[in-house]
Amino acid sequence: MPIDPLTTLHAVPAGRRRRAREFWHLKPKEKAGLIHLTGQVDRLELKVVVPVDAHASTCKGLGVDISRATSRRVYFLDTADLALERHGVVVRARSTDGSPSDSVIKLRPMVPGELPARLRRSPNFVVEIDAMPGNYVCSGAMRRRLDPDEVDRTMRKGRPVRGLFSAEQRELFTAYAPAGVALDDLIVHGPVTVRRGKVRPSGWNRPLTIEQWTYPDGSRLLELSTRCAAGKAERVVADFAAVLRRCHVDIELPQRTKTRATLAYFTYRRARRPAA
Repeated sequence: MPIDPLTTLHAVPAGRRRRAREFWHLKPKEKAGLIHLTGQVDRLELKVVVPVDAHASTCKGLGVDISRATSRRVYFLDTADLALERHGVVVRARSTDGSPSDSVIKLRPMVPGELPARLRRSPNFVVEIDAMPGNYVCSGAMRRRLDPDEVDRTMRKGRPVRGLFSAEQRELFTAYAPAGVALDDLIVHGPVTVRRGKVRPSGWNRPLTIEQWTYPDGSRLLELSTRCAAGKAERVVADFAAVLRRCHVDIELPQRTKTRATLAYFTYRRARRPAA
């Protein structure tokens, strides 16, 4: 049965309910859609993009020296005109210093009830709600763990990217990508240098992930996020909202996913290059 993450019938203090609504601030129709989805997903990921002028103060408030966090390179793969994004398909590869690399094929947005039963049963396919202040979207992702440096090495040597993806991932891509588009037809949108760390804010017993994305021109994006089971959404959302308020993060500003921001950045950058 779907669980209402805004009005769960457990004994949740009124202050928590108010803070949860401050984060969601959804219209009734949007709230109904969210409630319907919670019974069909594996988890929720709550996230917020921090305004640029608040990056330093937010890190300081959380006690994080982001320059010392783990370093990653993130590569998105799409056509030059972002045909995959328009079809709700995200292709990404990541390389993390000192840790395994990974690749992912993601469907976003998607409707869990419309997935083939075989795909939904796959232990490699995870369905979740990505929730930001005033917005949410359902996504499904299939990830593959790779050897350290495998992604960087593939990109550096210009090898076919299909080697980064498993047979199951390639099957998923073929089923949902635009007709005639193959993995090796895609171009690289990236890399973006990412610093990623985790912290447990005072008074909160769950990890908060902080990521700083730095683009080639030096511009930056800072995101805070945490994951939880659907049944714990209200409590976690309320506490997340409290952490944001303590750090003076303005959640009323328009939000944008890292994927969309990154694809838009590299598409614009490519369009401005002088013709050869």
